[in-house]
Amino acid sequence: MHFIESIKQKAKRAGKTIVLPEGTEDRTLKAADIILKEGLASLILLGPKEEIEKKAEAFGLTQLHRAKIIDPANWERRGYFAEKLAEIRKSKGMTYEEAYEIVADPLFLAVLLVKFGEADGEVAGAANTTGNVLRPAFQIVKTLPGISVVSGAFFMLLKDTNMGDGGMLVFADCAVHPDPTARELAEIAVSSAKTTKAITGLEPRVAMLSFSTKGSASHPMCDKVIQATRIAREMEPDLLIDGELQADAAIVESIGKSKAPGSPIAGKANVLVFPNLEVGNIAYKLVQRLAGAEAVGPVLQGMAAPINDLSRGCSVEDIVSLVAITANQAASK
Repeated sequence: MHFIESIKQKAKRAGKTIVLPEGTEDRTLKAADIILKEGLASLILLGPKEEIEKKAEAFGLTQLHRAKIIDPANWERRGYFAEKLAEIRKSKGMTYEEAYEIVADPLFLAVLLVKFGEADGEVAGAANTTGNVLRPAFQIVKTLPGISVVSGAFFMLLKDTNMGDGGMLVFADCAVHPDPTARELAEIAVSSAKTTKAITGLEPRVAMLSFSTKGSASHPMCDKVIQATRIAREMEPDLLIDGELQADAAIVESIGKSKAPGSPIAGKANVLVFPNLEVGNIAYKLVQRLAGAEAVGPVLQGMAAPINDLSRGCSVEDIVSLVAITANQAASK
């Protein structure tokens, strides 16, 4: 079964509720219709009901009546969530009056709905920058205990099924944190392993990548990866992880055996953790374009609740897929 189809099947069984704050955006509405038709999740759409219904009629969408529609500016529970937000942000000096205005912003209300259990996850970004999507999440939901950094993982689906798990490899961080410290890199590794397990059900085998394998080169950049590997092992003693490894030693079994004999994952890695964002972003785009791989993501990880950010150039199917992934993340909690 294709990766996305298997994710969709798991989402159907999960029965989660996802909030879409960009409820009047055209692609989002078309995706919502598909999501509801396929039963991938229950949906909350944020935006004026009249505008959503008018667009649904214009596009010939037949399922949106099954979504819960909330107009943040005119919702009878706006004051209740303003109180909640003011309480969360009181240490920053936020007043109820300020919170009442902020709750009218769909991106803030969406995160509050997730925070207080009225939705299981959020997908946004078709019409908003990453900064605008993540700002409310950082202020309200925050990161997981023991994790200080949010990162972005891509599921790379290769034509060569000998790589990773049947051609599936997870790349991280390719989207968020430019230059992680050793501790932050360890957190990215642990988060990536958890993302892999949550979404695919597969056992993660994590390779911490560098331009050196087991001391073949000496440089502070390699030292950071070695230190990060040690910290990750301390954080998750049962995690299958090794480093520092060159990319070929991580994914090609014969080279792994030669360069890192005795390694538990060399040549068999399904999660590749890059030393910084520059390397990760370049790597996933090169693999996508030169190897014809399908890149699914980025899936945000490290947040205390499933909140995912779309590219503003996303397609309708991208939104559908990311909602299914978000539902799976929610189901794993």
